[in-house]
Amino acid sequence: MAGKTISEKILSTKSGVDARAGDVVVCHVDGALGTDASVPMAVDYFEAMGGGRVRDPEKLAFALDHYAPAPNRDTTKLHTRTRDFARAHGIHVWEVGEGIGHQLMVESGRVTPGGLVVGADSHAVTYGALNAFGTGIGSSDLAAIMISGRMWLRVPESIRVVLTGKLSAGVYPKDIALALAKELGADGATYQALEFNDVALDLEDRLVLSNLSVEMGAKTGIFPGAVMPDADAHYAREVVLDLASITPQVALPHQVDRVVPIEQAAGTPVQMVYLGTCTGGRVRDFHQARDILKAAGGPAPGVQVVVTPASRTVLETLSRDGTLTDFIAMGAVIVTPGCGSCCGTCGAIPGDGVNVISTANRNFKGRMGNSNAMIYLASPAACAAAAVRGVIADPRDLV
Repeated sequence: MAGKTISEKILSTKSGVDARAGDVVVCHVDGALGTDASVPMAVDYFEAMGGGRVRDPEKLAFALDHYAPAPNRDTTKLHTRTRDFARAHGIHVWEVGEGIGHQLMVESGRVTPGGLVVGADSHAVTYGALNAFGTGIGSSDLAAIMISGRMWLRVPESIRVVLTGKLSAGVYPKDIALALAKELGADGATYQALEFNDVALDLEDRLVLSNLSVEMGAKTGIFPGAVMPDADAHYAREVVLDLASITPQVALPHQVDRVVPIEQAAGTPVQMVYLGTCTGGRVRDFHQARDILKAAGGPAPGVQVVVTPASRTVLETLSRDGTLTDFIAMGAVIVTPGCGSCCGTCGAIPGDGVNVISTANRNFKGRMGNSNAMIYLASPAACAAAAVRGVIADPRDLV
């Protein structure tokens, strides 16, 4: 019998059976995240299922990140319900302003190699960067985990993603992810695992690729680590990307896989530049954007730059090293760490007819809270280049 992929190995360990792609297994969960957008409904399910107590509260964490700060009276009720349930059951809560739950799961050490770590939010695939099987779940699944500590999964087939070579100057991990989205399509990896090879990318790079895996339909996007695939593991297919051949990319509205080399979109006017999210809101991302903006003397007239750090820790680092001061001096709008502007629940919402270029992971129609805005996705450097020029531009001309 053929060897196993990383996903098959992890889910075999967590289920206690010899799990293979296509099998349905019941697994012990090592960690689970809930958010203010998913916990209130999970509490409803918990009560409907007859839940009396939470089985393993230390394995759970809730993040008040989607409505941060709460934009209206109704969303304050979601926060109150989340806090009250957490307090009653001894569950850790990350408060408004502490950041995006996925970033906090990584920063806090709640994601460990070889673990099964899930989140009631689709971008829980981010955890695969740390060699965990990370995947998004629904509120009913979260309720079942709170009651039993377990969940069921169909073991996914795996697509082997082989990254070779080295990125050129002015090209970044976001460009790799967008190139892969173009190659696979928005549903090209539906309920499959993207298993990346052991390439020389650091953790921040890997977080970007794992995070965007769900935009191709993937169940998880996982890198090697403590758990490695067998040499004779079976894969549904193999995709090879030569990093040296990748150029700066941009996803056009309103599809993540509508990707073109940036020169094909060059010259498109931009009115808002959004720097942040669980894809592009870490310290290195802001440094890349800041360096380009500062060297060029700041954004062009009429361009609003919005800065949303992925966590309070990121915000504090940017404050200490002067990056935040630089952004403020250039007229940037600093938004509370969280998900609000990205998903359009609060924060900086673009106006009608506004073209936004963003470091985020989604550009669906209405994604940032206005269906009459147009969202382009690119690397932090490409976003900064657009801010400088007032139009979409190749960052290699400014790096």
